[in-house]
Amino acid sequence: MRYSINLSTIFTEVPFLERFQKAREAGFKYVECQFPYDYPPEQIQEVLAENHLSLELINLPPGDWSGGDRGLAVDPRRVNEFKASVEKGLTYGVALKVKKIHCMAGILPEGMEQKTVRETYIENLTYAAEKLDEHGITLLIEPINTFDMPGYFLSNLHEAAKIIAEIGRPNVKLQYDFYHIQRIHGNLIANFKKYSHSIGHIQIADVPGRHQPGTGEIHYENIFRSLQDDGFKGLIGLEYTPKGSSEDSFTWMRRDC
Repeated sequence: MRYSINLSTIFTEVPFLERFQKAREAGFKYVECQFPYDYPPEQIQEVLAENHLSLELINLPPGDWSGGDRGLAVDPRRVNEFKASVEKGLTYGVALKVKKIHCMAGILPEGMEQKTVRETYIENLTYAAEKLDEHGITLLIEPINTFDMPGYFLSNLHEAAKIIAEIGRPNVKLQYDFYHIQRIHGNLIANFKKYSHSIGHIQIADVPGRHQPGTGEIHYENIFRSLQDDGFKGLIGLEYTPKGSSEDSFTWMRRDC
C-alpha cells in the first residue's frame, strides 16, 4: 500500500507549512490537503521542493466555510462564484502539479427543488471537468455523510455514481472515503468493488471518531487485503484526526509509505 498524508488533519500540532517537513520525517513521499488557499502557491511550492514531496490532491475553494458553506456547486444563485472557485483551484493545481481536485457539492439550498439543484450541480461539474481536463487534472466528487455534515447534497454513493455516468467525462471520478461510506451505507468492500471503475482516489479513517485505523469498527486489514488482491495501485489518503499524537498514529501501518 502507498499512502498520502492529509496535512489538513494530521500534524496539526504545528503550523501548516511546517507539516510538510513532519511528513517527510515520518517517511512519506505523498501529501494532500483540503484548502491551501491561505498561502500563496509559491510558498507551498517551496516547502514541497525542500522536502521532496508530491502534492496529490486539494479541494476547490468551498465558499465561506466559517459562514456555513460546504461547497458552491449546487446553488444556482452562485454559479459565478463557483466558476471563480474553479479558476482559483486551477491556479493552485497547475502551480503545484496536483493530479486531482475534489469539488465539494455544498449544502442543499433551502426552499429549492431537488431537480433544479441537481441540474445546477451537473452543469457546474461539467464546466469544472472541462477546465481541469485542459491541464490533465481529474475532478473528484465525494459522498459525505450527513451525521458530520447535515444537509450536504451529495450523501449517497449510488447517486454519485449516477451523476458521474451522466456527465460522461473520463476525468470525473469518485473519491471513495471508507469513513463516509461506512457511515452512509456500510458494505465497504462490496461497494468498492461495484464502483471500482469510477474511483479516482481513496481516503480512510475509522468509525466512530474519525481517528486512525484500529481505533474503531472498520476492519482495515480486510480492506487492504482486498485492495491488494484486486491489484489496486493508487494512493490511499490518510484523512483522519489522530487519536494521540500524529507521530504515534502511524503504528498501524507498515513503514513503506
